[in-house]
Amino acid sequence: MNKIYFDHAATMPVDEDVLSAMWPYFGEKFGNSSSLHSMGQETSKAINEAREIVADFLGCDFDEVIFTSGSTESNNMLIKGLVSRIVSSGDLAGKSHVVISAMEHPAILDVCKKMKTKNEIELDIVAPQEDGILLAGDVLSKIKENTILVSIMYANNETGAIQPIAQIGEKIEVLNENRENKIFFHTDATQAPLYLDMSVNNLKVDSLSFSGHKIYGPKGVGALYLSKDLKVDSLLDGGHQEFGKRAGTVNTPLIVGMGKATQMIKTRNHEKMKGLRGYLWQEIQDKIEDVKLNGDLAKTLPGVLNISIKKTEGEALLLGLDMEGIAVSTGSACSAGSLEPSHVLMSMNLSHEESHGSLRISLGKDNTKEEVDYFLEKFIPLVEKIRRMAPDFE
Repeated sequence: MNKIYFDHAATMPVDEDVLSAMWPYFGEKFGNSSSLHSMGQETSKAINEAREIVADFLGCDFDEVIFTSGSTESNNMLIKGLVSRIVSSGDLAGKSHVVISAMEHPAILDVCKKMKTKNEIELDIVAPQEDGILLAGDVLSKIKENTILVSIMYANNETGAIQPIAQIGEKIEVLNENRENKIFFHTDATQAPLYLDMSVNNLKVDSLSFSGHKIYGPKGVGALYLSKDLKVDSLLDGGHQEFGKRAGTVNTPLIVGMGKATQMIKTRNHEKMKGLRGYLWQEIQDKIEDVKLNGDLAKTLPGVLNISIKKTEGEALLLGLDMEGIAVSTGSACSAGSLEPSHVLMSMNLSHEESHGSLRISLGKDNTKEEVDYFLEKFIPLVEKIRRMAPDFE
């Protein structure tokens, strides 16, 4: 059997239609979009069309969409740029206070921790319940007079857990009615666009980030929604691209691909994927003892299954499956090579053993029941083999 890819939460293949849309801009349509001649204006038009698609998808204005290299840059731009602007404006006495969740991607979590270490911000980190879902009340309880930003991931990249973003946004909106300094609300929505409501008005967010390679688009491109009310300092100085918020010659082929991938989201149907995940989880429960679901399938993205298999190591399972031509993950792709237990799973009160024995299986639009059956055929004896080799595993 050909290679089986069950790691779509890490990255997705580029859709053929997306690739076709991008291809001319690698070749004959190579002009710099900042140039005034016709070749430059041709690419400028393509970028504007992509921006219109993304703006329509998010329900925001054209000039509230900033193209970046991906969610990592978008998140850094938002957090660092906002804190810098607040400091330079002198609008807030003392340090700025930020509230985030314990399950954030390192592009949020590590940025904020480093800024706290440098004494640039005050920081509160909110833990989820054991199912990986935050309580809105727990987030709101951390807000203080000097809070400038709340940033909560929309759907988690390791467990697929969907957070109550709209509920939190509504409550922050009410709080802002009686505050002198506004609390801005950001969501890292990288895992969400294919499956969840992305209307920024419905979510009540001031900023939102997502990436092309999580929607069957190219790597190296993302979009940041920035409300007109949200002013941030630029990370990059230079030209006046992206409405003066991100200097540098824009990457036309990738932006065109981002637009096309966003446009195609409405054509995706996830019922098959959801059914395959249910079938896979039921078979695993029936045929493997001491296996635990990390999360609640009713509250997670339709293609993500995160499980812990006792008396095994996730890395051993991953490598064993890879030898059979099956790609899965033990957690976030950005943590590959780390022997530390997943910060996401630990925040859900899993033990070190459960975290180290975790596996993330994330399905995509083209996966089939035959592939799931092949996975089960190889996975079940692999678990038994690993357990036999380490009977005293602690």
